[in-house]
Amino acid sequence: MNENELTTGDFTQENEPYSLFGAWLRDAEASEPNDPNALALATVDADGMPNVRMVLLKSFDHDGFVFFTNYESRKGRELLGQKKAALVFHWKSLRRQVRVRGAIETVSDAEADAYFETRARGSRIGAWASKQSRPLESRFALEKAVAEYTVKFGLGHIPRPAYWSGFRLKPISIEFWHDRPFR
Repeated sequence: MNENELTTGDFTQENEPYSLFGAWLRDAEASEPNDPNALALATVDADGMPNVRMVLLKSFDHDGFVFFTNYESRKGRELLGQKKAALVFHWKSLRRQVRVRGAIETVSDAEADAYFETRARGSRIGAWASKQSRPLESRFALEKAVAEYTVKFGLGHIPRPAYWSGFRLKPISIEFWHDRPFR
């Protein structure tokens, strides 16, 4: 995308934010050395205290921005409880940022199952073995759980745990920012 394209148009077409986001993400995939799909996800707990952490965008379309996690994690509990969130993509090498705010919904079981199947076998076993957001008894305890689930599933199918799924942020606002001289 050239610099003139960033300053023309008034973003009035319904699909424009998604087209522009797609172009910016493709630019980031071509230039960012690590995780161009990384985003900072902001949630709030039941007391209104904010939390933020990095997660990876797995897909986006006109329905929203999708990422996956353990429902029993702090972020999972906060997203299920508050149903609102914000996210930020920051691509330093491109001097660009995208902020998105909106409502949260869970993805369908079919969508979660389909994505889970694309994950590396070790990651699927890890979803069963890890007690996310809970204190780790020891590294050995985690490795033992991984070994137990590896034996349990053998070389067969590893089903998606019911507590592991995805969320879709349905935007109410999308803000694009591009650094310029004398900003």
